[in-house]
Amino acid sequence: MTIDFAIILIPFIMAALILLFNKQLRKKYLGWIVLIIPVSLFLILTTYIPRIANGETYTHTYEWIPAFNLNFTTYIDGLSLILSLLITGVGSLVILYSIFYLSMKESLHHFYCYLLLFMGAMLGVVFSDNLMVLYAFWELTSVSSFLLIAFWHHRKASRAGARKSMTITVSGGVSMLTGFLMLYVMSGTFSIREIIANVEKISEHSLFIPALILILLGAFTKSAQFPFHIWLPDAMEAPTPVSAYLHSATMVKAGIYLVARFTPVFGGEMVWFWTVTGVGLITLFWGSFNAVRQTDLKAILAFSTVSQLGLIMSLLGLGSVAVHLGYSADTVIYTQATFAALFHLINHSTFKGALFMMVGIVDHEIGTRDIRRLGGLMSIMPFTFTIAVIGSFSMAGLPPFNGFLSKEMFFAATVKILQLDVFSIESTGILIPLIAWVASILTFVYCIIIVNRTFLGKIKPDIQEKNPHEAPLGMLISPFILITLVIAIFFFPNLLGEYILKPAMASVYPTFPSAAEMTPHISAWHGFNIELLMTIGVIVLGIVLYRLLKYWKKIYRIFPQNWTLNAIYERVITTSENVSESITNRYMNGKLTHYFIYIYISFVVIVAGTFVALDAFSWNPRLDAPVETYELLLVFIMIFTAIGLVFAKSRITSVLLNGVLGYSVAFFFVIFRAPDLALTQLVVESVTTALFLICFKHLGALKPEPSSKRVKVSNGVISILVGATVTLIGLAVVNYEKFETISTYFENSYELAGGKNIVNTILGDFRAFDTMLEVVVLFIAGLGVYTLINLKAAKKEGADIENK
Repeated sequence: MTIDFAIILIPFIMAALILLFNKQLRKKYLGWIVLIIPVSLFLILTTYIPRIANGETYTHTYEWIPAFNLNFTTYIDGLSLILSLLITGVGSLVILYSIFYLSMKESLHHFYCYLLLFMGAMLGVVFSDNLMVLYAFWELTSVSSFLLIAFWHHRKASRAGARKSMTITVSGGVSMLTGFLMLYVMSGTFSIREIIANVEKISEHSLFIPALILILLGAFTKSAQFPFHIWLPDAMEAPTPVSAYLHSATMVKAGIYLVARFTPVFGGEMVWFWTVTGVGLITLFWGSFNAVRQTDLKAILAFSTVSQLGLIMSLLGLGSVAVHLGYSADTVIYTQATFAALFHLINHSTFKGALFMMVGIVDHEIGTRDIRRLGGLMSIMPFTFTIAVIGSFSMAGLPPFNGFLSKEMFFAATVKILQLDVFSIESTGILIPLIAWVASILTFVYCIIIVNRTFLGKIKPDIQEKNPHEAPLGMLISPFILITLVIAIFFFPNLLGEYILKPAMASVYPTFPSAAEMTPHISAWHGFNIELLMTIGVIVLGIVLYRLLKYWKKIYRIFPQNWTLNAIYERVITTSENVSESITNRYMNGKLTHYFIYIYISFVVIVAGTFVALDAFSWNPRLDAPVETYELLLVFIMIFTAIGLVFAKSRITSVLLNGVLGYSVAFFFVIFRAPDLALTQLVVESVTTALFLICFKHLGALKPEPSSKRVKVSNGVISILVGATVTLIGLAVVNYEKFETISTYFENSYELAGGKNIVNTILGDFRAFDTMLEVVVLFIAGLGVYTLINLKAAKKEGADIENK
C-alpha cells in the first residue's frame, strides 16, 4: 500500500476501530488517541512539500472495475497538497480544541468517528483523479457533515440544519455527477488529468457547456454560494469544533477546490468566467451585508464565511480569463487573481478557525453568544480578546496580518481585469471592483462589531453574576497557533508562495510553461496605488458606517421576511412534504390487498403494454420440445394446488398447499436435469414451510375479510391478466431469436470465472454486485428486527422497574 492511499484509508480505519472498541477506550483518553491520526498525516504530508515544490507529482492507480474505467487513482500535486495540509493541520487543532471543549457526558466515540469519516472523505476528494471516485467521496462529505451538524440531535435546530445542508449539497452533488458523466461521454475517460490533456478535442462538443453548468452547480452548493448559501448559517448548530473545521478547512473548501481543479478545462469559456466571477461577487456582497444584521456571534461568522468564500470564488473566476488568453508575458499578470485566491484560501483557514474557536470559548465560559448580552470581556478574558482582535482584523484586511496581503491582491485583481477587452468586460467590468469594495467595507463593519460588542464597553450585569473567567490553557492552544500563523504569514509570505502556492499555480495552469512567472513576490508595501486607496476608503467608511449603524440598519426592514431565501426554501420543503403525504395517504391505506393490486396492475399495463406496442409476442409451438405425460401430471397438480390455496380455510392447509407448489417446482428442476437448482429449491421451500408453521402456530384461525362479488370478480380478472402476461412473456422469450441467447456466455463459466457450477458462478461472479446488495438488504432487515426486539425488551424492563 502506497502512502497516498494510506493517508485516505487511515481515518476510515480509525473510525471503525473507535466504534468497535469504544467500551474499552476510556473517554478522557479518546481525544488524545484520535489526535495522533491527523498529526501523523500532517507530518507525512509535509515531507511532500519540497518535492512538490520542485515540480514533482505523485500518481498511483488501484484497479477497481477496469472494464468500466473505474479505478481508484490518487494524484498528489500542488493544489491537492494545499487542501490536504489544511484538512489535516486544522483538523489536528480542532481535535485538540475539542478535547477541552466537549464534556465527558457527550457521546465522544460517535463524535470522533464522524470527524474522522469527514476527514477521510475530504482527503479522498482532493486526492482522487477518477471522477466517479471523487463523486463517491464528495457525497460522503455530505453524509458525514450531516452526522456532525446533527450531533446534538436532541435539538430541533440541529436536526433541521443537518437536513437542510444535506438536501442542498446532495442535490448539487447529483447535478455534478450528471456533469461528470457528460465529460465521460465527450472524452471517453474518467481521469481528470486525461480530460485536461484533451480539452481542445471536447471544447466544441454540444455537451461541453451543459457539463460546465452542472459541475458548477455542484461546486456552488458545496461552497455555499448564492443562492445556495442558506444551509451554512444553519450548520452553526453543530458543536463549535465542527463549525471551526467545516467553515475553515473542509467541506466549504471542496467547492473551491473543484472550481480550481476544473479551471484548465472550462476556464476559457465566457460562461465560466461570468458565472464564477458573478456568483462569487454576489455571494461576497450578500454574505457581508447579512453578517452585519446578525446578533449571534456564530451567525456573524457563518455569514462572514459565505462572504469570504464568495471572494475566493470571484478570484478564481477572474483568474480563469488567463486560460482563454493563453500564455504570454502580457497575460500572465491575470493569473495573479488565482494566486490571490489560493493565498486567501490559506489565510481564511487560519483566521476563521481561530475566530470560531474564540466564539466557542465565549459561549463555553459565558454561556451566551448573543452580542446584545455581551460586552466588557476584554479585562476578564484578555487572551480570548487577543484572538478576536487578530482574527477579526485579519478578516477585515488590516496589517500586520495575512488577510491584508491577500485582500490587497484581491483589489489589484479587480482593477487589472478592467484592462481586458474580452468577455464584454468593457461594458460591465466596472461593477467588479465596485462590488468588491462595498463588500469589503461591510466586512470591516462586522469585524468591528465582533470585537467591540463582545469585548469592549461595560460588563453586563447578568454576566457578572455568572463569575466569568478566562478559558483553560487547553482551549487556548489551538486558536493561538492559528493566530501565530496569521502574523507569521504576513512577515514571511514568500516562503508560502515559493513552496506551497507556486506548485498549486502549476496545477491550475498546467499548459503554462513557468509557474515561477505566475508566482509574484508578495510584499506588504507597493507604494501609494489604487489598492491602498481602496483599503483606506474601506477603513474610513467602515468606521463611519459603524458609528451610524443604528440609523442605516433600518434598511434591513425593507426585505420582507416571507420572501427571504430561507422562507422560500421552507415553503418549498413544506409544500413538497404536504403534497407527498397527501398522495401517499391515498394509496398507503394499510391494506395489503390494495398494494398487490397496484403492483399487479402496473405490471400488466407497463410490461404487457410494451409487448403489445412493440408487437413482441411470438410463439411457435412447433419449435418446442414435446410435453411428456408426467410433465402434464405435475402441471395439473400445481394448478389444482393453486386453486385449493384460494379456497383454503386454515392457515396450516395454506402452508402445506404452498409447500406442494414449491416441491412441484423442484421436481421440474430434477426433470430438466438441474440438480443444483432442485436442491436449492428444496432447501428454501423446507425452511420457508417450517418458518410459516412456527409463526402460524401463534395465530388464530384464517378468517378472510368478507368482500363483495364485484371485488372478487376484479381480483380474478387481475389474477388472470397477470398470469397470462407472465405466461406469454415466457413463451415469447423462448422463441425470441433476434439476439443470441446469453446462456452460451454463462456456459463458459469455468474459463471466465473458474467455477464449474454455472448457478453458483452467476450468483458469485457474474451477478456479484446484485448478490452483494441482496445480502446487504437482508443484513439491514436483520438489524431492524434486532433493534425492534431490543427496544421491546428495554421497554418491558423499564415498565417492570417502574412497577416495582
